Amino acid sequence: MFLKTFRWSFAVSLIALAVAFLYGGIQALILCVILGILEISLSFDNAVVNARILERMNPFWQKMFLSVGVIIAVFGMRILFPLLIVGVTARLNPVEAVNLAMAKGDPHSPGSYGFLLHEAHPQIAAFGGMFLLMLFLDFILARRDLKWIKFLEIPLERMGKLEGASLIVGMAGLAAAGAVSGEKQGVVLLSGLLGMITYFLVNGLGNLFDVEEADETQGAQSDRMVHAAPSGAATLAGKAALMLFLYLEVIDASFSFDGVIGAFAITSDPIIIALGLGFIGAMFVRSLTVFLVRQGTLDEFEYLDHGAHWAIGALAVILLVTIVIPVNEIVTGLVGVVFIGAAFIGSVQRNNRARVLEQAELLVPAKS
Repeated sequence: MFLKTFRWSFAVSLIALAVAFLYGGIQALILCVILGILEISLSFDNAVVNARILERMNPFWQKMFLSVGVIIAVFGMRILFPLLIVGVTARLNPVEAVNLAMAKGDPHSPGSYGFLLHEAHPQIAAFGGMFLLMLFLDFILARRDLKWIKFLEIPLERMGKLEGASLIVGMAGLAAAGAVSGEKQGVVLLSGLLGMITYFLVNGLGNLFDVEEADETQGAQSDRMVHAAPSGAATLAGKAALMLFLYLEVIDASFSFDGVIGAFAITSDPIIIALGLGFIGAMFVRSLTVFLVRQGTLDEFEYLDHGAHWAIGALAVILLVTIVIPVNEIVTGLVGVVFIGAAFIGSVQRNNRARVLEQAELLVPAKS
């Protein structure tokens, strides 16, 4: 199962490393490996969240995630997105933006590609930070029977009973980010607001089509719209799956912001960044997502959902903090790894306790 799921990631990674070596020698090869590891370490929580969403899609849309989704992740977010940001910020046409990128200027030198992208960081961080913050709040403020960090999740669940609690907390977070962003206050507030609007729009449309198609299926008993998953749950197709796919891509894009910006602290070469972040990192994250779905890992280790969303909340806060204070990418990556690792260990312990109790019940003789 492991080799079957990851074979394309290994194949693409080997090709990317070979291209990096031919392009820039051993130094480019090493930088490519570093960027790939950076992207994977930053995206453990992304893979868990993606897997939970991908479980709801039928096989066709899962394949779309691995084909069209990869194209969007690699070329859209790791190549076109930085070019677009630099072009808009510096008022350059596409050709000028590409020429500036290929110049590989020092990111610390005003006017260089890396410098202009870094200058646009407050807007990017505000948009991505607020989108991820709303994703975290909608999860953590909802009522759930299973709780992981109980001393935090219980009072947060109570807070969630307040009408519009996630929106209130999100707006308070955006106001705080804007208050400390100085001369960038206007663009930070606007970008953060757009991030929130994007979240509510994509999430809302997904829920709308989900409900509509479920109603159609119940009425017509058509398995063209909703199919039976191996676990017995319903998987989505049609418009509902399309909206869920778009939602998945927006989440994936939000997770990639910190990696794209952080990559320029390692190299300003857009070719190396695309090879390392996109062709290696993004491919492995997608394969990991599919592996989690096919192995049923999230159902077996039930705290992983919680750990991933706490990591998302931490990443959202870090992105908003970086508007004012730089945060090393290693710290960002380790936060996600720590939350996912702790959730995994907690899940194993919970499963062990459940097995012990089950065995104890079997040993107790039944009362006549």
